[in-house]
Amino acid sequence: MPRTPWTGPDPLLLASTSPTRRLLLESAALPVETAAPEVDERALEAESAGLSPPDLALTLARAKARSVAARFPGRLVIGADQVLDRDGAVFHKPADAASARAQLARLAGRTHALHAAVALAGAVEDAFVETARLTLRPLDDRAIAAYVDCAGEDRVRSSVGGYQLEGPGIHLFESVAGDHSTVLGLPLLPLLARLRAAGYLAF
Repeated sequence: MPRTPWTGPDPLLLASTSPTRRLLLESAALPVETAAPEVDERALEAESAGLSPPDLALTLARAKARSVAARFPGRLVIGADQVLDRDGAVFHKPADAASARAQLARLAGRTHALHAAVALAGAVEDAFVETARLTLRPLDDRAIAAYVDCAGEDRVRSSVGGYQLEGPGIHLFESVAGDHSTVLGLPLLPLLARLRAAGYLAF
């Protein structure tokens, strides 16, 4: 069997179907199972009107973790959510290529924040949020259209803001300030610190 620092009786239960988040945990040699949370994110966001973008991310992450923890008693569940915030305006995953082009035009030449929240539920209760700040290069309509064509509609629709930094989206950026795993939606270092403090890691 592959070696792992994990000492828990069961694998981590990730309240997400995100392949990127699962891969981040697996890359840290942690055993992971996944379960889709039963959370209406847009309805919860509407109910949470007035929250700051970081607090909104925390609210969504907690709801996802608790939704799955209620179905799997005794398991350690990780919920995660990411909110893109440009000067207080929250962005969502674009519905189509046209929406992606419009979002990227709003982000071009500006700095925005990615607030990545993580909530632990079940065997451990905790939550935190980390923020990365990203600056897009100035981009005209031709450049944005070329990027969307290169990335493909499925890819631009799959991530908030319409880009994936780990793919062709890297070409859009002037600078990135923050941990790479935070940009990808699951801040690993603070998560591992909490798992270590709770006695779930061997070193």
